[in-house]
Amino acid sequence: MALIPSQVLRVAILLSYFSILCHYKALDIPAHQTYGGSWKFLTFIDLVIQAVFFGLCVLIDVSSLLTKGGDSREQERQLRKLIGLRDWMMAVLAFPVGAFVVFTFWSLYLYDRELVYPRLLDNFIPQWLNHGMHTTVLPFIIIEMRTTHHRYPSRSWGLAAVCCFGLGYILWTCWVHQVTGVWVYPVLERIAPLARVLFFSVMTAVICVFYVLGEILNSYIWDQPHTEKVKGE
Repeated sequence: MALIPSQVLRVAILLSYFSILCHYKALDIPAHQTYGGSWKFLTFIDLVIQAVFFGLCVLIDVSSLLTKGGDSREQERQLRKLIGLRDWMMAVLAFPVGAFVVFTFWSLYLYDRELVYPRLLDNFIPQWLNHGMHTTVLPFIIIEMRTTHHRYPSRSWGLAAVCCFGLGYILWTCWVHQVTGVWVYPVLERIAPLARVLFFSVMTAVICVFYVLGEILNSYIWDQPHTEKVKGE
């Protein structure tokens, strides 16, 4: 039996995301007042994705408790739809986008923080909030993957969906630059146009790699006991 029920963990994680989002939106940062607001930052989009995902997980937990022991096929059908949506969100958005944000942020931060998180932001964003946005996302999503089995779509469809998300964000970033004349991230200001194309291509490839890693990790976690049982027999 788990030390802490998975349902309780999901509620706690969901509440933590609500707290992080509320504190983040309350920050008086000049960039939040410009075109696109918080929505031009992938970190904020990821926080919304994680909050919606864990909100869906909690909704499924509550629905499962309410329909437990019931005979309504319609309720079971609706519950299966919610579970299917949850699994799709985990595979295509929650894990790859969350892992991508953590990996790229800290990689650029350690190389040269001015490229992604200028020291000026320390005057606005406390350290705990920075880690809430850029660190705890990954362990939270791994906890969810470890406690619940998620069915992944076919790899081709999953990768296509991830690429569509990546391309959509790239186009959004370019549009914000077209309107404001300023790139969302300082790193984009420092590289040539051709280098930006290469940068965007590499970042798209990286998020696709995280999709595959999530699929492999999910299979390893949930197929391993079955494999050991077969070997034991």
